[in-house]
Amino acid sequence: MKRFLIIVPDGGMLFEAAGIADILMQASQLRLADNAQPRYRITVATTQPIPVIHGQSGLNLLADHRLPELDPRTEWDTIMITGRGIDEEEGTAVVDWLRLAAPHARRVVSICGGAMLLAQCGLLDGRRATTHWRLLETMQAQYPQVKVESGPLYIQDGPVWTSGGVSSGFDLTLALVEEDYGFSLALEIAQNMVMYLRRPGGQLQFSRFQLQQASGIGPISELQNWILAHLAEELSVERLAEQVAMSPRNFTRVFTRETGIPPARYVAEARLAAARSRLEQSSETLEQIAAASGFGSSINLRRIFERQLHLTPGEYRQRFHCRKLA
Repeated sequence: MKRFLIIVPDGGMLFEAAGIADILMQASQLRLADNAQPRYRITVATTQPIPVIHGQSGLNLLADHRLPELDPRTEWDTIMITGRGIDEEEGTAVVDWLRLAAPHARRVVSICGGAMLLAQCGLLDGRRATTHWRLLETMQAQYPQVKVESGPLYIQDGPVWTSGGVSSGFDLTLALVEEDYGFSLALEIAQNMVMYLRRPGGQLQFSRFQLQQASGIGPISELQNWILAHLAEELSVERLAEQVAMSPRNFTRVFTRETGIPPARYVAEARLAAARSRLEQSSETLEQIAAASGFGSSINLRRIFERQLHLTPGEYRQRFHCRKLA
């Protein structure tokens, strides 16, 4: 029997922890011989003064233990953190306990922003890792020694597993079950729970570039708004620099400083976001979408989608289009 500790932060989405526990419970019960021990023994822990975890939905989860009550020298098969929490003090408490506990666990796992706590512990130094797509750049900036990857739903690097946002923790948990007890058990759980064992589409997080009007004041903010209104036009660095009366070199430096990304990447991300939005919310043809978003042709549009999202534009539309357009 494998001992599985789930540390759940206060104020998060409780369906992560509940869903993961349900997957593990399925694994414990399916095709179990008479009088055999369950495959997993699940313990839920909280850092709170009382064993009640408050979810952001207003629902509560009763924990088995408070984290300080658990001896960090205990031999756990798996320690999982389902988020980083909303309180810095709580995060520090988890990090302090985990530094002592990690050497005694066979593997350490994070869901969503929990990877930030693993990074703070030093457990991700030199390793490949991922987290929720909104935190990827923050993680890379704060922990440059981590090899942050933006695409996968989850990553295993040795005994450390990390996953992207929210429901990707279910994909990771099925992968843990498969590693522990084999493909057929993991597949049966996925089928019973009407889940994908492996999602189509390259198992990517579908991160979203924030395609919206800039709220700041100044020439760069005005240029951002201008770019969004002129995506179909030629938007070289030289033309953008001319638009704000700067040299290309100085413009690139100033734009990158104020927006956090180089101008060429900003244009590419904005065009992809515009195309995704039109695929989701319009019935335009692929040629029309390609022209309006600056890709020129449906061939270029398809090439970009396959490279960035591992889906064709048509597959993306089928998966994410507005229901009223069906």
